[in-house]
Amino acid sequence: MIGRLRGTLLEKQPPHLLIDVQGVGYEVQAPMTTFYRLPELGADVTLHTHLAISESAHQLFAFADQRDRSLFRTLIKVNGVGPKMAIAILSGMEADDIARCVREDKVSALTKVPGVGKKTAERLVIELRDRLKGWELPREDLAGDLLPEPEASRDDHQEEAESALIALGYKPAEAARMINAAAKQDPAAGSQELIRLALRALSV
Repeated sequence: MIGRLRGTLLEKQPPHLLIDVQGVGYEVQAPMTTFYRLPELGADVTLHTHLAISESAHQLFAFADQRDRSLFRTLIKVNGVGPKMAIAILSGMEADDIARCVREDKVSALTKVPGVGKKTAERLVIELRDRLKGWELPREDLAGDLLPEPEASRDDHQEEAESALIALGYKPAEAARMINAAAKQDPAAGSQELIRLALRALSV
């Protein structure tokens, strides 16, 4: 079982990352809450991982800290929630926001995540209510600080942000609408900030 990776960040294209660990490139999937905290390309990074094995694929999922990985593992224990949906949920909300939705029975907020219907959202609230009581762990920081994104045109930032949302499961038209709204909120925002604003709007 691969539980942690420490190496050089080579590529980041939501939801995929490529980490060079002593000459071996590990391709992993990560939620946007981890992307927000990544250093620049070429920097060292430490990620906590979960290896999911199925008949069709071996997939490695990576998280900024143990708390997010723990919540991911809790989510995939819910009937009908697979790794892809769990990544989408963790991308749309911070861990504390997910816990708040569960405590306050906010089913409608969970249904805004791609692939989460009303029945699945209700199941999440019911099954997570007890499971979330003991999952919280101290939050850790990634190696390196979150640095400004490279200079790019506003259109490039919006295109990158839309592509990331589509990769997370949002329909192209919906992704465009969400990013356009985020761009109006902060015209100077980079792609990661646009994604953050767009997803944050769904959890309000």
